[in-house]
Amino acid sequence: MIAFYIAVAVVLTAVLLWAYFTAQRLNRLHIRTDAARQSLNAALDRRCALVGALIPGAAEAARKAEAIPLEYPRFSERSRAERAISEVINAQPAPVPEALVDAAARVELAHRFYNEAVTDTRGLRTRASIRLLRLGGAAPLPEYFELVDTDQLG
Repeated sequence: MIAFYIAVAVVLTAVLLWAYFTAQRLNRLHIRTDAARQSLNAALDRRCALVGALIPGAAEAARKAEAIPLEYPRFSERSRAERAISEVINAQPAPVPEALVDAAARVELAHRFYNEAVTDTRGLRTRASIRLLRLGGAAPLPEYFELVDTDQLG
C-alpha cells in the first residue's frame, strides 16, 4: 500500500512540475509576443513618419495611422490604415527614397517576427491540457496582424 502512495506522489509531483514549467514557458512566449508587438508598432510608426515627411499627399493618412495604437482591440483599424500607407508606398514611381525602402523592410521584418511569436504562443495556449489547467491565466490570446507587403521596393 505504501508503494501506491509513493507512486501517486511521484505522478502528482511530475504533473505539478510539468504545469509549472509549462506556465513559465507560456509566460516567456507572452513576453516575447509583447516585445515583438512593441517592435512592430515602432517600425510602423517610423514608416508613417517617413511617409508623412517624404510623400506630401500622404501626410494626413500617415498621421491618422500613427495615431491608432497597436492594441488587440484596434488591430483591424490599424491594419486598414497601414494598408492605405502600403498602397501609397507601392504606388510611388521609381526611385523610391532609400529611407522609405529601409523603413518598409524593417516593417516587414517586425511583422514577420510578431506573427511568428503569435504562432508559437497560440500553438501552446490552444492545447487542450493548457486550457484545461488554465495555465494561460487571464492574458488575452494574441492576434495576428495582417499587412500588405512592400517587398517589391528597392
